[in-house]
Amino acid sequence: MAEGLLMKMLMNRKQGILAISPMVVLMVFIILFTIHSVGQTGDKSSDTNLSLTVAFLFASVYAIITSRGFSLKQRIEAYSRGAGASNLMLMLWIYVLAGAFAASAKQMGSIDATVSLTLAFLPASMILPGLFVAACFISLAIGTSVGTVVALVPIAAGLAQQTGSEIPLFTAAIVGGAYFGDNLSFISDTTVVATQTQQCKMSDKFRVNVMIVAPAALVILVVYAFMGAGMETPTQNESIDFVKVIPYLAVLVIAICGINVMAVLTIGLALCGIIGVADGSYDIYGWFGAMGNGILGMGELIIIAMMAGGMLEIVRKNGGIDYIIYLITRHVSTRRGAELSIAALVSLVNLCTANNTVAILTVGDIAKKIGDRFGVDRRKAASILDTFSCTVQGLIPYGVQMLLAAGLAEIGPMQILPNLYYPMAIGICSLLAIIFRFPKRYS
Repeated sequence: MAEGLLMKMLMNRKQGILAISPMVVLMVFIILFTIHSVGQTGDKSSDTNLSLTVAFLFASVYAIITSRGFSLKQRIEAYSRGAGASNLMLMLWIYVLAGAFAASAKQMGSIDATVSLTLAFLPASMILPGLFVAACFISLAIGTSVGTVVALVPIAAGLAQQTGSEIPLFTAAIVGGAYFGDNLSFISDTTVVATQTQQCKMSDKFRVNVMIVAPAALVILVVYAFMGAGMETPTQNESIDFVKVIPYLAVLVIAICGINVMAVLTIGLALCGIIGVADGSYDIYGWFGAMGNGILGMGELIIIAMMAGGMLEIVRKNGGIDYIIYLITRHVSTRRGAELSIAALVSLVNLCTANNTVAILTVGDIAKKIGDRFGVDRRKAASILDTFSCTVQGLIPYGVQMLLAAGLAEIGPMQILPNLYYPMAIGICSLLAIIFRFPKRYS
């Protein structure tokens, strides 16, 4: 944003508040939908489709109407640019491939075979903590939460159905574990950007970061172990078709090898077609039909993602992100305050961008200036940026990972949200680390 526009906005509080008000409108709708959903639990007679598309529709229209200093055509063009941004389109292609792969694998029996194999070798009481550990390990190995969600959510949803458990709980265990690696992996985008902007070594940042989040991971693992203690394994009457497990095993192995997630999904989709047609699960047209149904099933999530991108671009264009940065940084006076301001800064910008890597990139240089001015250890600053961005990204219902998980599990993002224990836990641990100056050596 131009310097002149920023100065005008700082002199005019109303303009700054107006710039970020679409986010407020969105949050109000999300809260209303959540309250209604909780109040109507179990009441089938009043089942209402409170889709996030409605929330984003109202927030988007409001954002376009309230934008000042631009013609209606310019506002719509800005919205369209955000909805069609290159990084967003990449995510939409992943949605399409993931939907096609999941539907093809389900129709040929790959998910059922993988679930049966898991139940045969893993005690029911260990399924929930086992899924969390698997998500932590895979995300740490591949450095991406998206790849972890794609690989494990369909299996988790199938296991929940077979054990009579809640699908949102099992899905949330995968999403939470996916952020373990997103936050700590040496090849994660967030780790790379956080260490580069704060000019510290990845190994040093890892040592600080793991001391902060390891207690959270252990606590959540214990919680999952207690929650899974009463689960019973259903009787397995059918023999396991090991050939049908191949697509998911291939996806897991290839993902761990570090191959691009789109290539992983394409290979998995091809294996589903070859094996499904060869063993008679469907003919070639049946495979095409399964892919089509899977892609259509992702339609709502694609619409939500595009409307989110458009609305957030309007917020950025009107100076909303710059206004947030100004509000947070103007009253910093102590080292603890500096760390809290960095945490608040990356969290709020993440809310406005729905992308943790972009959020760190946006505020990284400012965070470094704040840290240098007040003596914040650069390794701690990098950890704060990474951890709080992962916390917020893990909890917003319009984030890429949440939308993708919801689509693959065939549930709504708002159903997953209350079960996301790990993102909540790392946020609490990180906040306590700032308040109580932990770890001491880096505080």
